[in-house]
Amino acid sequence: PAGGKTAYTIPANVTSIGGAFYGCTGLISVTIPASVTSIGANAFGRCTGLTSIIIPDGVTSIGKSAFSHCTRLIAITIPDGVTGIDEGAFLHCVGLASITIPAGVTSIGTAAFEGCSGLTAVTIPDGVTTIGRRAFEGCSGLTSVALPAGLRSIGGGAFSGCSSLQTVTLPESLVDIGDSAFYGCASLKTVTIPANVTSIGESAFFRCSGLTSVTIPAGVTSIGAWAFAFCTGLTSVTIPDSVTRMGGMVFRDCSSLKPEIRADIEKRFGKSVF
Repeated sequence: PAGGKTAYTIPANVTSIGGAFYGCTGLISVTIPASVTSIGANAFGRCTGLTSIIIPDGVTSIGKSAFSHCTRLIAITIPDGVTGIDEGAFLHCVGLASITIPAGVTSIGTAAFEGCSGLTAVTIPDGVTTIGRRAFEGCSGLTSVALPAGLRSIGGGAFSGCSSLQTVTLPESLVDIGDSAFYGCASLKTVTIPANVTSIGESAFFRCSGLTSVTIPAGVTSIGAWAFAFCTGLTSVTIPDSVTRMGGMVFRDCSSLKPEIRADIEKRFGKSVF
């Protein structure tokens, strides 16, 4: 419908937008009327020229890959009525520098913001209980993230490749840290794992080379393979008696571990963890 135009105004009687603008690379701006309540799958996907868009307050759902690969999109405000951010909604929006996630959102889908390398900070509202797999993977500009008090699960690879991430506070409500959740977060210095966590996924903190110390709470019973492998700055780790299963190579190439700590771990779990 854009017909080669650089700007387009959607008619006032439209209530939902499907994949009508997918791949409209010359489109720079779009005006969406107040009548729209739904932005569907791929609605503006690969609109690589799109620099700004205002989503009206009446919108309650943003579909899968709705704005994926909108590489020039700089900022966007999600309306308060939206309760979930679907899979790949803002995938590879590399120019996106800021995003406001409203208080009504309860879930952030798989790869929702994957590859948004321009994002420097994000605040996730208190209503969010689940962060999907790869939700912020490859957000290499992200330096800090505020996780909500009610969060229960961090999906596999959720913050993988966030190489600039320096601080993250894991809330007490957290139960599950997924595989590769913080894989390659080389700037992360410290992490405190909450008391309710029972398992740490495979490669969860793999190549977090800036990490110097880790305290694992008494509730944890299993630590997945390669969980802290190549954490070359790690000097100290506390492992409670509750841990009964530890995968292979958990501390592979953790070359800075104090000898007495290494010896104690090896005595309890064997050489295979190194």
